[in-house]
Amino acid sequence: MMVLMKAPEVMSNSEKKLILASTSVYRYELLMRLGIPFTVIAPQVDETPLPHESTAELALRLAIAKATAVSKDHPQAWVIGSDQVADLYGAAIGKPGNFERALAQLQLMRGAKVTFHTALCLMHGESETSLNIPTEVKFRNLPDETLEAYLRAEEPYDCAGSAKSEGMGIALLDFIRSDDPTALIGLPLIALSGLLRDAGFSIP
Repeated sequence: MMVLMKAPEVMSNSEKKLILASTSVYRYELLMRLGIPFTVIAPQVDETPLPHESTAELALRLAIAKATAVSKDHPQAWVIGSDQVADLYGAAIGKPGNFERALAQLQLMRGAKVTFHTALCLMHGESETSLNIPTEVKFRNLPDETLEAYLRAEEPYDCAGSAKSEGMGIALLDFIRSDDPTALIGLPLIALSGLLRDAGFSIP
């Protein structure tokens, strides 16, 4: 006897409430690409790493924590949480915040491979799906004057790793290896679009 799999029920996106739990303009702009109505709520989350926590574990925990922080007040909504942690030799590389720290980061990563862990969580009430998309990036071995010129031109001080791959920062890189090219920017849309379709969202 043949058993037919039931396809997920697709409802009008206007019947579903989607929330992006983030303060990142990059994640906002990426999610806009999917053409689904959503709102943004800033999550209140302590991002301090735990003792002996790996960079991948940190990214995943924070993505879940962000979704949880917003979902508790909006249990009927689908909530997206995401976080990214850059890993250099097992140590987390954060957002530099200013020119001096950004230059120090680029000098440290010069000629090195850095893994960017971009974690994603989709939560609906007590239901949660989470995953991590790693991206391997090799930085070119460039002189200080080139790094300084780049930083003054693009000012990527709110980016972990101090380089915007979607902008001029691409010229600092030897290669990018990932299953999801948008993961490096901050939100893995290939993975997310699959999760949203599974949840019944209609994506063009």
